[in-house]
Amino acid sequence: MAKKQTETRVVNTPQSKDDSGKTLYFKPGMSIAEVAEATGIKSADIIKKLMGLGVMASQNQSVEQDTIELVMVDFDVTVVDEVVTDVNRYDEFEIIDDPKDLQLRPAVVTIMGHVDHGKTTLLDAIRQTKVVDGEFGGITQHIGAYQVEQNGQKITFLDTPGHAAFTEMRARGASITDIVILVVAADDGVMPQTKEAVDHAKAAGVTIIVAVNKMDKPSANPDRVKTELAEMDLAPEEWGGSTLYVEVSALNRMGIDDLLDTIQLVAELEEYKANPNRLGVGAVVEAKLDKTTGPVATLLVQNGTIRIRDIIVVGNTYGRIRLMKDDQGRSIKEAGPSKPVEIAGISDVPNAGDRFMVFTDEKEARQVAEARAFQVWKEEKTTSQAARLENLFDGMQQGEHHTLPLIIKGDVQGSVEALKGAILQINVPSVTLDIVRSGVGTITETDISLAQASGAIIIGFNVRPTAAVRNLAQEQNIDIRLHNIIYKVIEELEDAMTGMLAPVFVEQITGQAEVRDLFKASKVGTIAGCYVTDGSMISHTQIRLIRDGVVIFTGKMSSLKRFKDDAKEVNRGYECGITLDGFNDIKVGDIIEGFRDVEEEA
Repeated sequence: MAKKQTETRVVNTPQSKDDSGKTLYFKPGMSIAEVAEATGIKSADIIKKLMGLGVMASQNQSVEQDTIELVMVDFDVTVVDEVVTDVNRYDEFEIIDDPKDLQLRPAVVTIMGHVDHGKTTLLDAIRQTKVVDGEFGGITQHIGAYQVEQNGQKITFLDTPGHAAFTEMRARGASITDIVILVVAADDGVMPQTKEAVDHAKAAGVTIIVAVNKMDKPSANPDRVKTELAEMDLAPEEWGGSTLYVEVSALNRMGIDDLLDTIQLVAELEEYKANPNRLGVGAVVEAKLDKTTGPVATLLVQNGTIRIRDIIVVGNTYGRIRLMKDDQGRSIKEAGPSKPVEIAGISDVPNAGDRFMVFTDEKEARQVAEARAFQVWKEEKTTSQAARLENLFDGMQQGEHHTLPLIIKGDVQGSVEALKGAILQINVPSVTLDIVRSGVGTITETDISLAQASGAIIIGFNVRPTAAVRNLAQEQNIDIRLHNIIYKVIEELEDAMTGMLAPVFVEQITGQAEVRDLFKASKVGTIAGCYVTDGSMISHTQIRLIRDGVVIFTGKMSSLKRFKDDAKEVNRGYECGITLDGFNDIKVGDIIEGFRDVEEEA
């Protein structure tokens, strides 16, 4: 059944040429080396032709299709678009529905903007104004997307991060978005991240609506915002342009209805449509590993309908949907176009931005997922080796060259992808970054083994290793860097890359204790009965509460007791009672980690 969706397409691979061998089936992102392999022309010859056109590129770089077409004319090669129906490449399918099967669907909206310009506040204002009602008591969970209703029509919002380091996620959000709301503070004007957001929205070919925020401030100057954006081809309608502007105050919830009405106006003009009566396809908004449910993913259905018990391939994993919830935590049985849902039942955690498709045959779904996973592994292995060899060659030609291998582990897929995107933007001469592994979850012994084999530094983002893993890392002399702010990771890496300096530790872990029992006290809250498993627990020190390797709370220890008496320190192998300052959601099995900041060595 899955293949029937693609009957309008024809299989052509890059190696498939006509009888004369003079046709190149081009796919986006194709490298010069791949073009050379597909055409039988030497990479060096192609590069020479590119240089003649003023384009400097190596064999591993990709070049725009228009440029390749110009080069191929000299080699008497015709360039045509690659068309895909190989079911293993379902995410590249171009499925054409009969116009009579299409129905109107809700618009999908992403809010972008400079940090501190009020993107999050605006999202919260829309959510609280339009989603919360007495029956459900508001949103019960955060799944990275939600729907609101305005004048009887629904609008879907994607809750994408707004910080500059999340450039890649913003780009991904725009790629599955119909409308971008560009938030610009009326008292601040256009900033660097504002320009980034505009570039992403334009690249994705989506409609931009400008929300001029913070209009409640005395220093608000909306005309300044319009003037600055007009220079970026976003002239307002009243100035003869085509961009819609809405003045709002997210803090005071002013102009929210006007903004939603404007979104609906654009949606009515554009007539966004999809075919709900077919097998569902779409994209992953967020993904994580849940302690009780297993791998869960927030999906945005873009076409068709997904249902409970559907067999689904998501990226390189698959499964049968056994649980489906909407943005308010309610269990639902099906979801149509533009509907965001959280599902469980897949075998592994997919990547944010992965495409999904429903299959009718579980065996076929498993084979497709396995084939895709193997292809990714093969490509990563080949790419990694080629890049390393090339870097060594470049180093020989240009002087000494360093490669810094990295392993990235984070609490959720979105954080991992954002961190990868930020790291890959770092540009330090004579140093190449090589991300040998990235994934969701705590740092494990397997990560230590890989770090030892590859000479990698491990970066943990909002996750913490167990004492056993930390000790193994120390024994193997593996450097683990733990962070919860992306720009701190970037700063540290740039410092290290400047001279490939040895890591500098600024934090000292004093000990870990496992929560084995809980006691409730009316005056002090939850008391955790703990067993110190490593180091020492020291009174009133800074602590982290770790659950399944993920940091749940960071704060201070309010009390440390040995039986009924206050204690200054409790060593490994002894029991103690611990209370946390301002936090009571402690569970048996949690790990309480004590740490203190130490003076950074010169």
